[in-house]
Amino acid sequence: MMAAVEQSGSGQGALAGGWRRLEGTLRPRLRDFRGWWARSLAAWLPERVRDLFGLSPQRLLLRRRGDAIELALWRGDRLRPLADLPVPDPGAADPWSALLSQRMAQVPRWLLLPAQAVLRRRLTLPGAAAERLREVLGFEIDRQTPFTAAEVSYDARVLARRGDGQLDVELVVAPKATLERALEDIGALAPTLAGIDVADAEGMPLGINLMTGAQHRRRDDPWRGRHLVLLLVAALALFLGLWQMLANREAAADVFQQQVDQAVLQARGASLERRQLVDLIEGGAFLQAQRAGRPTMVEVMDELARRLPDGTTLEKLSIEGDRVLLIGLSSEASALVGRLQGSPLWSEPALAGALQPDPRTRSDRFTLTAKLASAPAAANTPSATTPATEVPGAAGRQ
Repeated sequence: MMAAVEQSGSGQGALAGGWRRLEGTLRPRLRDFRGWWARSLAAWLPERVRDLFGLSPQRLLLRRRGDAIELALWRGDRLRPLADLPVPDPGAADPWSALLSQRMAQVPRWLLLPAQAVLRRRLTLPGAAAERLREVLGFEIDRQTPFTAAEVSYDARVLARRGDGQLDVELVVAPKATLERALEDIGALAPTLAGIDVADAEGMPLGINLMTGAQHRRRDDPWRGRHLVLLLVAALALFLGLWQMLANREAAADVFQQQVDQAVLQARGASLERRQLVDLIEGGAFLQAQRAGRPTMVEVMDELARRLPDGTTLEKLSIEGDRVLLIGLSSEASALVGRLQGSPLWSEPALAGALQPDPRTRSDRFTLTAKLASAPAAANTPSATTPATEVPGAAGRQ
């Protein structure tokens, strides 16, 4: 049981150690990538725009030259001399506040020491040391320099990263006595410094800071207000952009919904018109079939004229559906049923009601019905009610 606990604890310790090593390797790389990305984006902007928004790193470098102080502007990778100014008295507050412009007065001031004033040592360290490089090199001062850590001010910088994960770093050490003399040489400007750097062989700053925490004077970032304004503008622009995108999507969705509704209405109208057209075609075909399967009125009248006797007069001849109705006067009314039987145009002739004598004409009034014959094709289809066709006053042969 105890062995299992010890193995579990050792496994967790190895995992934590591996995570710390991975974090120590990735964090500096991410920080370097972020710096490179920001510099690359700023490089696309004109120099005046970078200066306006404080995107170009710049410093006012102070270097003691005899009885004067050489003032130069360092911006990125360029160093531009500005002027040689006299050394101010130690009691003055800020002797250069009236000499410099408002923008130049806000640029951080750095003291630039000559290369022979410091001791530089190049070392190779594991990649995990990049996260706490200054603290790690603090333990190397006693071995790499003739001084102790309490006697010097130091800083470190990364020179290169090797493919095997190790770092080429440089330890820069300056005796505190040397720094104190350098600060005394610039008089009243010492409290206004933001840092102390060292010049390389070409006179460019190394990019370190030898100023200790007790000597460092906090200076407000002159670009903080502009940065806050830019941040607010960017947040507002992002919000407006997202809101506009949402509004555009909603407007597009509304337009699309209107198009869908219009298409649905058109589809319904087309479907209704198609249904009506199909109904008309089917109805026309049905009527055409009905008409084709029944005898015409001319054929019925011709057949009646041949079968009715000469003493018969028709007052009304009508066809309603498949029923034929005959109303008239005849001297041979009782024989009409027999005469009408056997016709191919109708069937089932019969008298409807009793015969009524007509004293004026000495004939009998009759009402006779028959069933209109249909073709075999039309006999199986339901009959449709058609308007009654009447031939009033139709008369047989006298």
